[in-house]
Amino acid sequence: MNSKKLITVILSSLVLISSVIPYAFSAVSESTDGGMMREDMTSAELVKDMGIGWNLGDTLDVCNADRNGDGKIDENSDNVGETLWGNPKATQELFNQLKADGIKSVRIPVTWRDHMGGAPDYKVDEEWMDRVQEVVDYARNAGMYVIINIHHDGGGDPNFGAWVITTASSDYDAFIQKYRALWSQIAERFKNYSDYLVFESMNEVGFDNLNMSDAFNLLNKINQDFVNIIRSSGGNNDKRHLLIAGYYTDIARTCSSGYKMPEDPENRCILSVHYYTPWQFCINGNPPTWGSEAEVRELNRLFDMLNDKFISNGVPVILGEYGVNSAAENTSRIYWCESVVKKCTDLGIATFFWDNGEEVDRETYQWRTPGLLEAIKDGNAHKSDTSEPPITQPTSSNPPITQPTSSEPSITKPLESEPTSTSSDNSKSTVSSLTASNKTSAVSGSSIVDNAKKTAEDNMSQAKIKKLKVKSKTKKKITVTWKKVKNAKGYNVQLSKKKNFKKKLFNKFTNKNKISLSKKIKSKKTYYIRVRAYSTYTKANGEVKKVFSSWNKKIRKVKVK
Repeated sequence: MNSKKLITVILSSLVLISSVIPYAFSAVSESTDGGMMREDMTSAELVKDMGIGWNLGDTLDVCNADRNGDGKIDENSDNVGETLWGNPKATQELFNQLKADGIKSVRIPVTWRDHMGGAPDYKVDEEWMDRVQEVVDYARNAGMYVIINIHHDGGGDPNFGAWVITTASSDYDAFIQKYRALWSQIAERFKNYSDYLVFESMNEVGFDNLNMSDAFNLLNKINQDFVNIIRSSGGNNDKRHLLIAGYYTDIARTCSSGYKMPEDPENRCILSVHYYTPWQFCINGNPPTWGSEAEVRELNRLFDMLNDKFISNGVPVILGEYGVNSAAENTSRIYWCESVVKKCTDLGIATFFWDNGEEVDRETYQWRTPGLLEAIKDGNAHKSDTSEPPITQPTSSNPPITQPTSSEPSITKPLESEPTSTSSDNSKSTVSSLTASNKTSAVSGSSIVDNAKKTAEDNMSQAKIKKLKVKSKTKKKITVTWKKVKNAKGYNVQLSKKKNFKKKLFNKFTNKNKISLSKKIKSKKTYYIRVRAYSTYTKANGEVKKVFSSWNKKIRKVKVK
């Protein structure tokens, strides 16, 4: 072989090797993270440095639960992938744009139950672990803090396979074997990652089948075992910052005397809570407005409880989830989010907005609600003068919203078990004690409901969806038709795999009385459809508002060809 041919062969081989190496080592990419641990940084300092946070919801937290809409888990159905609940796969570009938007931290909820083998090893599928790591690397490549957890494995409706709740109180030995096996594998995979990666013990866990004393003791025991497991797992995990689940992550319950933070020789534990108060406003948009002095005082009261019990005693706090359903009035939604972030910023609490894919468009990476991101940024940049009275008007930094978002709520996922704590109960009673005029004036500055709004409300209160027909005559396609509604400006069509519409595949708006759905529709699957009409009116600031009728009386069910 002459020298020219030899050089050509060598160069070709180098090119081939260089193209293979990234794939060969993609599952072991600690080098993308750097692995640096800032040993002089306290957990409180780390939380303060996290800035604005965001949740990659309904993605890696998918699970093979309630798939058929009947409350039953089909263990024999298709493999569970991150697109199961309708979102596209996460990309590097998504995290790059979030970072450009000012998002500094991301919480990546992960459900593991459908990707684990049996006892005693409970081996996690390599493909799933690799994908979790790949998404973590997307965020780290963008320079973001990252939180990963065990999500639906941990808390919520037992239909979501929450084996922490269902087994810990009945057979702790069996539970801790599985819990230790799972966290040991996660800890091993990420042991060389830097302190920009945080582990969260579990999500929204409580034990309604136990008396409160035993329930608190059980959660405290699990959290302590979590710390012990991670601290003994090697690598950087002996000094990793750890996020510890509060009781149902509810503020009032977590602030009770029964809850205890675990002992940690490294003193690097952070409390995790969530905030959806007032519950009916946040989850159902009922009432649709928020912002009175009484409601702001309730927000301050609850977060001040956290400060008195934990922050002032050296325990930092992360608000892992917060947000408001888009059924609420948009100005109130934005004002509520800004108020929550402002209060948390004052107390040194990092905030993570819950997004199931209906706020940040996962394909264009744009925020759907005008003014929301700006309000969150304003809240994060804010530092209160404690002498100031509570603010009861939306800030002028929120621009007029010219068109409501066409997406369904930025939260369709509530706390998986509706809280019965002082936190939500008191907030509900506070809301119900206010007069309608007080609520309206607190948000809009006026108690007068204009004629256009009243006309739209009157029209939609009497509107009914009639002659609704749902058909599937061709593969992977559903056609929905209904009779036109008098005085309706348009219609809202929702499609779900579940009869309760907790997880929606489609939330479409149309001005016609017919719509065809094909994207993401699968053959031989059963779907549920509902339709409502809407009218509109224009507010004084030019904002166009929708007023909805009730949904069609009987939800339609169709099996796709």
